[in-house]
Amino acid sequence: MSLAAALRRRFTRPPELVRAVVAASTDPDERVLAWGELVRERGWLVATSRGLRVVPADLPLPEAGEVGVLRWHEVGSARWTATNDGGGSFAVTALTEVEPGVQAREPVQRHALADAGDLPAVVRRRVDDTVVASRRSPLPNGGGVLLVARRVPGQAAREWTVVFDDDAHRGDPEMREIARRKLAEAVATDQPD
Repeated sequence: MSLAAALRRRFTRPPELVRAVVAASTDPDERVLAWGELVRERGWLVATSRGLRVVPADLPLPEAGEVGVLRWHEVGSARWTATNDGGGSFAVTALTEVEPGVQAREPVQRHALADAGDLPAVVRRRVDDTVVASRRSPLPNGGGVLLVARRVPGQAAREWTVVFDDDAHRGDPEMREIARRKLAEAVATDQPD
């Protein structure tokens, strides 16, 4: 991207519908950080101060407040693959709590972008900023768990969770107990900043 194009992009306002969605947010301090245009004019993938939003191009303005947000601490991974034309695709994996302290990976959502702008860098920085500590721990009989401490907006303490590599292990009472012990050890040895 040329310097002129980068400057123009930096000072360009988000599309009207993107601004309307963020203005309708329940968080009056939410702001647009970056956005990318989805292919075939399907809308925008938007990074805000709260998280990621997919804003459909055909969304009626009265429904702007109904566009959900995937909060930054709920993003398990966001992998960017660039193309030579300024676009590319994001593969975003959300995490969902299945029981206290245990999260599961949601199916990967893919977003093909015609123009990504600053979106990949902003998404990476925001997701990385939520992760305070992360360690992988093996389970007996193969597989493992990921123990993660994250900053959650509005909470003073970091939130520790466990994510199983294999959902079948999460359903095994013995593996769940082992994972709970590993999580308790991680929390007990945690040294807050």
